[in-house]
Formats: sequence, structure tokens, C-alpha cells
Amino acid sequence: MPIMIPNELPAVKTLNQENIFVITETRALTQDIRPLKILLLNLMPTKIATETQLSRLLGNTPLQVELELIHTTSHESKNTPRSHLLSFYKTFEDVSANYYDGMIITGAPVELMPFEEVEYWQELCEIMEWSKTHVHSTFHICWGAQAGLYYHYGIQKKLLPKKISGIYPHQVDHAGSILFRGFDDVFMVPHSRNTTVDRADVEKEPALKILASSPVAGLYAISTDSGRQIFITGHSEYDADTLHREYTRDLAAGINPEIPENYYPNDDPSLAPRMTWRAHAHLLYANWLNYFVYQSTPYDLAELEKQTRRNA
Repeated sequence: MPIMIPNELPAVKTLNQENIFVITETRALTQDIRPLKILLLNLMPTKIATETQLSRLLGNTPLQVELELIHTTSHESKNTPRSHLLSFYKTFEDVSANYYDGMIITGAPVELMPFEEVEYWQELCEIMEWSKTHVHSTFHICWGAQAGLYYHYGIQKKLLPKKISGIYPHQVDHAGSILFRGFDDVFMVPHSRNTTVDRADVEKEPALKILASSPVAGLYAISTDSGRQIFITGHSEYDADTLHREYTRDLAAGINPEIPENYYPNDDPSLAPRMTWRAHAHLLYANWLNYFVYQSTPYDLAELEKQTRRNA
């Protein structure tokens, strides 16, 4: 089944070229099917690249997905044309009366700042609080995962001795985790961050369980028992060249970054990197949509708030 996205979104052309089944708003209106309503809060500066990466993964499942995009109003994006935001993005105020089967909160390049000093922190807190009654399952990525763990459970991020950058082997920690159903014993995930979340801090919180981790990169996937909140510290959605672009950007800025680990053949940046995480990235998002969204979300999304208040 297709992913439904706005008619003129740049991702449409890219995904069609990759044989990802895309359905535009115009065509979707003629179908008598209730798609899964997914809200994407895009905090990344390169919004077009991020929305394309996530649309690619959400669109490669048997389920029909209707994707809505929002951005924060308390921060003005310097890397995305205002015309793109006006054409394709809404604000939280525009959608706050709605209910959604799922929501994705992306990462953001603000991890070295205290949470409270981030320009849009209060707005993000309002959205995360709202998600508890208006979203069936929220999928937090990288800094978005750290922000969610801090806001909902008071778990603070920790500064690493050096940046983690590269592709790292992971294993499933929680036997029987359906988020990782079908995964190999060892699977690869990209990471690019200067901070982490300590395992001991997460293990102290009874509402959370650790699903997967890496001996080098640390915790990867954390979830509540119900899967209403899922926290992913890596970037399974990254394109093959994303880390290369980050590396060359930092080189040009004089930061003198280390070569991303397990990325370039023979650690030679002049060679094209190999993508070793694509299959597991698709499986991760397919499992989230199938087991944590589609199979347990109410048909009438207005029931979400009633169910949450009954279970509170």
C-alpha cells in the first residue's frame, strides 16, 4: 500500500524513481479506505532530506499511510526555504485538535545545549504532553529520543568523551520484542551524536524496557510496555551518503572530525560508502507501523483521549 503525501512534495519524485508506491492527496480522496494518520514533527535543519528519508521507510509497507508535516513556530529554519514550509508544513496550532495513529519526532543538532536552553523547548514540551492523549504511538529519533526520555521520565543525557559517528553492530536485548521481529542476531545502525543515555538510568525507570543496544554505541531502542512511546537513539533512516556529507561539512568547517567508523571501505573517504543497514531500517519502520500502530489503534481516533484518561 502507498504512503499519501502532499501532491508537490519534493519527496514524490525521488520515491517514484525508487519504485516506492506513493499516492498523492488528489488520488487518495477518491478511495474509501482509512489510512494510518502519521504526524511528522521535523526538527532537522535539512527538512527536505529528512522528510524524504522517512517517507521512503513509511511508504514501503503493506499499509496506507497519510503523512502530515509540522514544524515549530518558536524557531525559524535557516536551511529550508520558507516557501517549502508554507506549502507543505503546518504548525502545532493547526493540528492540535486532531488525533493521530502515530507520530515521529526527529532529531535536531542541539544536543550540546541543555534542554531548557533550546529555543523551541517549551513548544516541544507542549507537543509531547499533547501526544499522550492525541497519538497512539510516538516514535522518537536521536535527540528527539533524548528529549522525550528527559521530558517524560526525567532521564538526563550525558556527554560522551568523543563523538560517536559511524555504523555499529547491535543486538536485541529484550527477547520476543515485536519491534525487532525478523531481525538478524546482529544488525547495523548509523549513529552520529556527542551525547548518550546511560543504561543504569533507564533501568531505574519501571515504565521503560531496553529493546536493543550496541557494545560501542550504547542503548539503541527503548520502549514503554504498550509501545505508546518508543525511543530510538540512532539514525536508521539515514541515506548512504548522509554521514559522508556530515564528515565533509565538518572538514570544511575546520573541526577535524574522525573518519566515521565501519563506513568507508578500508576507512578511505575517497571510496563510496556501502549501505549496510537498509534492510533493517525498512523492517524497523514496518514493524512499528504494523504492531504498534495498525494492529492496536482504534478505528475512531477520538477514542484515544478517552482510553488514555481511563488508563491514567
